[in-house]
Amino acid sequence: MNSSLPLRHLLLAIAVVAVWGSNFVVIKLALGDLPPLLFAALRFTLAALPAVFFLPRPAVPWRNLAAYGLLIGVGQFGVLYFAMNGHISPGLASLVIQLQVFFTIGLTMYFAGERLQPIQWLALLLASSGIAIIIGHTDGSTTLLGLALTLLAAMSWAGGNLVARQAGRFNLLAYVVWSSLFAVPVLAALSLLTEGWPAISSGLRAADMQTWLAVAWQAWGNTLFGYAAWAWLLSRHPAATITPMALLVPLFGMGSAALWLNEGLPAWKLGAAALVISGLALNLLWPQLRGWIRSRA
Repeated sequence: MNSSLPLRHLLLAIAVVAVWGSNFVVIKLALGDLPPLLFAALRFTLAALPAVFFLPRPAVPWRNLAAYGLLIGVGQFGVLYFAMNGHISPGLASLVIQLQVFFTIGLTMYFAGERLQPIQWLALLLASSGIAIIIGHTDGSTTLLGLALTLLAAMSWAGGNLVARQAGRFNLLAYVVWSSLFAVPVLAALSLLTEGWPAISSGLRAADMQTWLAVAWQAWGNTLFGYAAWAWLLSRHPAATITPMALLVPLFGMGSAALWLNEGLPAWKLGAAALVISGLALNLLWPQLRGWIRSRA
């Protein structure tokens, strides 16, 4: 793999994180018509169909596919959509969900019996300070319930990361597509049980072209294009070159929310974002920085 990043590959990586970041605005737009769990069910239906007929099933156990599908489809996105349905603003949701990095580290260390390194404690402290600022400024657009649900979604994402690691090497796009099959029936059943047929029927009738485009963007832009392009980049460059680009996701998320939804960017929100992103960056980039320092010693 090549450690240098050609301009066209850099632009592709930026395009992916731009899609993933601005995706939170798209979610908010679709939630104007669709109940959250119905929206999630539709999103994963389009992610699976018709792609599942063209991509061979990855050589992983069915139980692994099912676990990933439920953790990501129901635990991450189902809960996130519910949180964003009036409980947390899109910009802050795009920031808080990134704490999945620390949940992933915590779960990995718990099962491996390892301990956090001092630098990881510092990174966690920075990110936690940002969350504390958000808690201190909850209002009508962001509530403690919304923050808690988004953290739960981040934890589910972390659980999905661990399940995917246990699967070994596989085609990432095919893995996401096939696992989506397990999310759809559960999301549909939960929607029927908790949101009810009247709300489902009303949402489907109210959905206009913009709403359906938002659903399609979730499935094909965020999922199929995003994962396929990211996997393609990772197959050609070291993870240490590509992965740090994900730090731009909350920047695109907060920026697009401010631009298209007029979500405010007061000093406290920018400060919280700086602390969370600094914690994420420190955790992600410290191994490379430590290697650079040692090489200069």
